Amino acid sequence: MKHPTHAARETRPASAGGSVRLEPVLLAVTAAALTAGGGAWLAGAGDLADLFWALGTVFAVVPAVGWVIGALRHGRAGVDLIAVLALVGTLAVREYLAGALIALMLATGRTLEAAAQRRASHDLRALLEHAPRSARRRTGTTVTTVPLSEVAVGDLLVVAPGEVVPVDGRVESTAAVLDESVLTGEPLHVERPRGEAVRSGVINAGGAFELRATATEQDSTYAGIVRLAQQAGAESAPVVRLADRYAAWFLPLSLAVAGLAWLISGSAVRAVAVLVVATPCPLLLAAPVAIVSGLSRASRLGVVIRDGGALENLGRARTLLLDKTGTLTRGRPRVLDVTAAPGHKPAEVLRLAASLDQYSPHVLARAIVDTARERKLELSAPSGVTEEPGRGATGTVDGQQVSVGRLDPGDVRPAWARAVDNRALLDGAAVAWLTVGGEPAGAVLLRDPLRHDAPRTLRHLRAAGIERLLMLTGDRAAPAREVAAVLGLDDVRAELSPADKVAAVRTERERAVTVMVGDGVNDAPALAAADVGVAMGARGSTASSEAADIVLTTDRVDRLADAVTIAQRARRIAVQSALGGMLMSLAAMAAAAVGLLPPAAGALLQEGIDVAVILNALRALRVGQTARPALTPAAEALIHRFAAEHDDLQDVLEAVRDAADRLSASPGPDALAAVAETHRLLAERLLPHEYAEEHQLYPALAPTLGGPEATATMSRAHSEIERLARRIATHVELARADGGLAPGQLDDLRSCLYGLNTVLRLHFTQEEENYFSLAP
Repeated sequence: MKHPTHAARETRPASAGGSVRLEPVLLAVTAAALTAGGGAWLAGAGDLADLFWALGTVFAVVPAVGWVIGALRHGRAGVDLIAVLALVGTLAVREYLAGALIALMLATGRTLEAAAQRRASHDLRALLEHAPRSARRRTGTTVTTVPLSEVAVGDLLVVAPGEVVPVDGRVESTAAVLDESVLTGEPLHVERPRGEAVRSGVINAGGAFELRATATEQDSTYAGIVRLAQQAGAESAPVVRLADRYAAWFLPLSLAVAGLAWLISGSAVRAVAVLVVATPCPLLLAAPVAIVSGLSRASRLGVVIRDGGALENLGRARTLLLDKTGTLTRGRPRVLDVTAAPGHKPAEVLRLAASLDQYSPHVLARAIVDTARERKLELSAPSGVTEEPGRGATGTVDGQQVSVGRLDPGDVRPAWARAVDNRALLDGAAVAWLTVGGEPAGAVLLRDPLRHDAPRTLRHLRAAGIERLLMLTGDRAAPAREVAAVLGLDDVRAELSPADKVAAVRTERERAVTVMVGDGVNDAPALAAADVGVAMGARGSTASSEAADIVLTTDRVDRLADAVTIAQRARRIAVQSALGGMLMSLAAMAAAAVGLLPPAAGALLQEGIDVAVILNALRALRVGQTARPALTPAAEALIHRFAAEHDDLQDVLEAVRDAADRLSASPGPDALAAVAETHRLLAERLLPHEYAEEHQLYPALAPTLGGPEATATMSRAHSEIERLARRIATHVELARADGGLAPGQLDDLRSCLYGLNTVLRLHFTQEEENYFSLAP
């Protein structure tokens, strides 16, 4: 059964094409009839051959008439009408071979189109699949599970850890820790204190809490999203097939030529001959072949396209709307930086925090543990671990009492901790504080990072003809504007509800063919409202996948640029094939009108035309230019190697900044020791990495990127990194010789350290976006 959000998107109404299994049967019968007739004719049984061909023609006429009637009921007279007239005409003048050939062409085209419409439907599930079906209602001291439909306003509900909030309500417990990403897209957990409103559809990420229902099931947020998706899909205009658009003028022209041929010559056979060669096989076959070839090519890249209409619309799109979290960003927090208090080291701060967080299910804890393991830190087994939702975890690590989470707002914070708070505010980051023995020892800053492939993808989309790029997000305005500025988007609209996103999509649709890309439940209505909805299906919600026309089954946004390129190429080839075939058909119609082509010969000539245009249409299967140049296996292996080294070198970048901060705070022996340790890390780990990139990775990538000039800018960055590292080394040598840092050295050394930190972070980001994103 088709989901209601797509009931109006089908290229053909159910009444017209409701025979889901008829097309392959029709193809098999018409092919068998044509083959059997050919065998009988070769055996000298002409009457038997005519019988087989006539049966094949009749078998095709019946469903074709149904398709035409269904189309006419919806105000469309497409290519099938010419095919029906030609089939009936061949039966009327007893040109049975011509009728059998046309029947086979019609069956082939319909089978191709039906296959395109059914593509990927088994991968897409219903929007309601993850909606709660029941609730835990508390009456006195008894908790019972009741159907969601029985929940009334004022009921006291219990939401267990990991459960979906069933209805809108207010928190009755002390506090609730919630994952609201399905509604807002924001990946970080939020704490809702007692008395604060909570919307249905969000997930309890902390301990069990009590909820006072303020709405019934039907009046709650999640049900409203479902209805909004259904309404948005129902209001979407049906896709008009490329073939039907051309048939709008080809059909009356064909009928006019056939009528004139009959009127002038007085021969009905000539009229039938005109209709036979006018049978729009280039439209029935070539356009679907090109479109289905495009669908097949896209599927190999992990882009599942629901039907040919979606591919055609994608090829005509001029506006692209994107969600932020999970689409332009990775959709889960990552460690941005690690700051250590005086007397501690960043690597040790991360190791202690990760050791304790191994037992925590919190999204930030998972990010901290993953980062520590990427950096190959040896984690200790904690003991006595307890966790308070909304506050953090506490336990013993290596004999020390350690906690990771929030600091008490009333505590007086040292200068380094206030600097962390300021940086978190500027960077839009969350902070996980580490305390050891009750004293703050460091902080881990986390943020949902931009996808490495996002900038390249948007550049290629603009090059492909996308004229307007906008972000629609439920997230806060500050991080949304920062992402938009980095990517060079035309506009950004933040803190949007699902209804706001739908309104924005409708506004943009009035200007141009519009594509919406998202991954969350909150994006589903907007995906349904757009001309083309694209879901990030690798980790996104089933709601967004079901509402979408296109699903990216791999967690790479650059597949979208590939899909646009494939769609444009397939549509261009379909137009070439259709127009070229129709021009040849027009020439054949003129010959038939003056009596130079009898119906059977015309049908055979039409077959030749069909072969030519189908061969041209099959070019859409070939690999065209994509957003990612083809890599050699050696280059791909090098990319993976150096990408792993980037992860491994993050502690070096943190050491550079930490040394600069220590030098600014207190330029004494401890600060000099930190600078000397940074110099050692640069010499032993960072500079060999940069040298290997320059002499191994860049030469391997140069042929793919167009020559050595393509990596010249990045090579210049290597030179600047080496220059700054040498300058730091000179300062360390001078300090050792003089017994300490001279006052005249401080400003230059600080500048070198902060400058090196900035250059390294920018350089790493550029390599990850421009080079590392090329590899799967």
